[in-house]
Amino acid sequence: METLGQYLGAGLAALGMGLAAIGVGNIFGNFVAGALRNPSAADSQFGRAIVGAALAEGLGIFAFVVALLLLFAV
Repeated sequence: METLGQYLGAGLAALGMGLAAIGVGNIFGNFVAGALRNPSAADSQFGRAIVGAALAEGLGIFAFVVALLLLFAV
């Protein structure tokens, strides 16, 4: 029963990796849509899009580490 809880918790924590990928896609999709509407402002907003993607990926990596800790920490 204890190993079942470990696997279940690790699987739920691993969902954060997929959600981070969805977040990165959302960030860049909105950036491209905004850049097509106002091309002159695209250069000034690209840095913010990169920072947002980096933060989303950082949260995905954090979710992966939590999943590994739940799975292998005894």
